[in-house]
Amino acid sequence: MHRTYSLRSARAPTAAQLQSPPPPTSSTRSGANKFFGKGSITGSIRRNVAANSGPELSRKLAALIKLEKNVMRAIEIGYSERREVAKQLSLWGEDNDDDVSDITDKLGVLIYEISELESQFIDRYDQYRITIKSIRDIEASVQPSRDRKYKITDKIAYLKYKDPQSPKISVLEQELVRAEAESLVAEAQLSNITREKLKIAFNYQFDSMREHSEKIALIAGYGKALLELLSTDPITPGETRPAYDGYEASKQIIIDAENALASWTFDSAQVKPSLSLVANDKYDEDDLVHETEQLGVTEQEWAEEEHYEDESKQQVSA
Repeated sequence: MHRTYSLRSARAPTAAQLQSPPPPTSSTRSGANKFFGKGSITGSIRRNVAANSGPELSRKLAALIKLEKNVMRAIEIGYSERREVAKQLSLWGEDNDDDVSDITDKLGVLIYEISELESQFIDRYDQYRITIKSIRDIEASVQPSRDRKYKITDKIAYLKYKDPQSPKISVLEQELVRAEAESLVAEAQLSNITREKLKIAFNYQFDSMREHSEKIALIAGYGKALLELLSTDPITPGETRPAYDGYEASKQIIIDAENALASWTFDSAQVKPSLSLVANDKYDEDDLVHETEQLGVTEQEWAEEEHYEDESKQQVSA
């Protein structure tokens, strides 16, 4: 049998990995004997603990982070099962006719490659989750300054009600001024870091989705090319099916698929979003920046013109 397994264990880095080095292995890697997912006991416990413990300001984001960890573990289970599917498909096809044997072997290679992509996707997705955690950490650090400010405010209100002449009121008011100043600094840091990290985090996620989906589309295309080598012409009872001669073609399809996946970069991505706020149909980041700058200039001109008109009216009235 002309069986040419290509279930690879070690390969040279791809063009995409050279352009954007792969992240560390995901922290969700686990053994195969655990059960995870939305409805699992461990997932529910993690979610409930995150939502009901820790600083109040960071609880919602902590719950989100735990949910994302469950998502990643579900993907981990999926890619492990897909590897077994690839191997089983090849094993089943081995006992069939030559054409079915060769095509199922090559399809198994492609399906196994999908599991490899899912493994890489988990590691990149984890970068998104880790970045979101940094927002949670800054939220947790801001909570004490808020609590201190509220506590001093409550003390002042209590003393003004119980003992309006208390000398402690002025001392507490000074503490409140300092607490409010500290709180303003912390809140500004939270606002700045939230926006910065949120943008970075979802860029990680969307970049990983973009790479994953485009490579899956490539594999699907080469898989359909393999299926074209499989003859579906019916035969009559006792008739012998023509000898299969697609070994070299199927092997070349796998080689082409490997080369396409290895050479893929974000620059060569085929799918481009189109935004209705841009004049042309195709999305161009430089054009979008230019449009935004022009919009800012136009608004400034309008403001200056309105200011000039107001001054003119005031002079006429005078």
